[in-house]
Amino acid sequence: MEVIWRIIKMAFSRRREMTLAYISMIGATTAYLFLPYLFGRAIDQIDSMLRVGGIPLQSLLVIVGAIIGLSIVRGGLSYFQNYFGEAVSQYVSYDLRNKLYDHVQHLSFGFHDKNHTGQVMSRAITDVENIRMFVNMGIVRTPYFLSLFVVVSIILVRMDWQLGLASIGFVPLVMVVSGIVRLRLREAWLKIQDMMADLNTVLQENLTGQRVVKAFASEDFENQKYNDKSMEVSESFMSAEKLRAANNAFTLFSFQMGLAIILLFGGWRVLNGALSIGDLAAFVFYMQILAMPVRMSGFLVNAYARAASGGQRLFEILDTESDVAEKADAKELGHVKGHVRFEEVSFSYEEGKPVLKNINFEAEPGKVVALLGPPGSGKSSVANLLPRFYDVGSGRITIDDEDIRDASLKSLRHNIGIVQQDVFLFGAGLRENIAYGREDAPLEDVMRAAKIAQLHDFISALDGAYDTEVGERGVNLSGGQRQRMSIARAVLLDPPILVLDDSTSSVDANTEDLIRRAMEEVMKGRTTIIIAHRLSTVHRADEIIVMDRGEIAERGTHQELLALGGKYREIYELQLRPQEDVMRDIDVGNEFSSTDQPASAKEAVTI
Repeated sequence: MEVIWRIIKMAFSRRREMTLAYISMIGATTAYLFLPYLFGRAIDQIDSMLRVGGIPLQSLLVIVGAIIGLSIVRGGLSYFQNYFGEAVSQYVSYDLRNKLYDHVQHLSFGFHDKNHTGQVMSRAITDVENIRMFVNMGIVRTPYFLSLFVVVSIILVRMDWQLGLASIGFVPLVMVVSGIVRLRLREAWLKIQDMMADLNTVLQENLTGQRVVKAFASEDFENQKYNDKSMEVSESFMSAEKLRAANNAFTLFSFQMGLAIILLFGGWRVLNGALSIGDLAAFVFYMQILAMPVRMSGFLVNAYARAASGGQRLFEILDTESDVAEKADAKELGHVKGHVRFEEVSFSYEEGKPVLKNINFEAEPGKVVALLGPPGSGKSSVANLLPRFYDVGSGRITIDDEDIRDASLKSLRHNIGIVQQDVFLFGAGLRENIAYGREDAPLEDVMRAAKIAQLHDFISALDGAYDTEVGERGVNLSGGQRQRMSIARAVLLDPPILVLDDSTSSVDANTEDLIRRAMEEVMKGRTTIIIAHRLSTVHRADEIIVMDRGEIAERGTHQELLALGGKYREIYELQLRPQEDVMRDIDVGNEFSSTDQPASAKEAVTI
């Protein structure tokens, strides 16, 4: 019930629309309730004049005119009731969608690690729509149906208390059955909405993973997986619909039985002169009005059940607090110098499974610190902690001696440029993607960043140049081009701190060397933290930190670590040493060719 109250409060926050909807409802209901009375009076007059001869046209025309006038008034007011009711429901769904979207934006990476994209999308679309339907059908129209039922019941009892009590005698039974059905429907819709979220997940994964699906010729497997999930959803929908339909059928059957009793005993009372034929006709007309709230009770129960389950799922996210909380008095960092220090930092994604243990290092402005180690050693976790994608478990991280937890998240992240290994590009133009984070950047700055990232020549050769669309997730670009786009983004941001998370892993050796030379200019005067698997990327760093199982195993310069003869030396022997031997062999081979080649061969080469 708490979920429903929260939805009701949101609806009543739109006081103007709710007030106008209820005023229109009261007017429409009043006009509607007068119509059966006028019909009954008209029938009595016609019956009376038929008995004595002649038809009172003037009186009949007055009644008919009143009926037409009330019908017009009711129609107009019903229009405004429906319009304002729909307006309230749309405003509520608009507010919910925006609140959910904004809230998800500010949740930490920890939330996204645990919740699949398809699940969140289902709550933002399906669950919000279920709440919208309830606001319109339940909150706005329930008073209308309830007032019709109460007022019509009073009118029927006042007209003839015996027939009146007989006409509403079935209502308590209907209410009990509907209450039971409501509880069962809520459980059913909660299950359906979870299944719909799973179905959305399968669809989302299939669409984003089409290249993998086709590469492994797994279309049939994916079709069967989606078909199985879709069938589960369809069967659950049908089960819920059976329950709702059974409740509606029982409700209508009860009403029809009541109407049959009214016609039987009402006709008998007319024959005995205890009731006029016009009163009986009015009674039947009122019974038809009573049928509307009775018939709609099934829809209201269904709408309530769907809103209760949808609201429960939606508010679960809205009530989730971010693991990374910003202090109420958080400081604005401004443009920092960039002196980064990790002090006894430990961290774990899951309780009891440490990823980092007592990490200590500092990176000064103008210096390059490289983190090296095998996958799972904790390198990327260090990169995720600096901009507070996650919070440290213990210890602290400072920038210019300020604890990053005391700074506002926005000002902190504006001072850190991150070139990520997994690059995400939006379905927009190249310029918009490079300028993401600095959307107002002039084209000249965008072009300068592209030149540094070795992208400008490629972009200039395209028909649309910087306005060329990259396609969904950058599908029109190669892996190396996407990574260079990420480098251009970081360069354009012009941050005092650069974090390069294996930023050249998808480029060839020649492009890597060009980017390295360009980045040397960019890194001047900045604090740079490089995370990589390859020594070719990090061996020129001012300090190299070798990570192993979440701890710092070794640290020093390239030459110092080689002399140490530890893990770094092992990596060097596997990676750089073979390359150096190959290059030495090539140099020797070239020297031999140039000295021992016959004169004719030399001439042929020269030609």
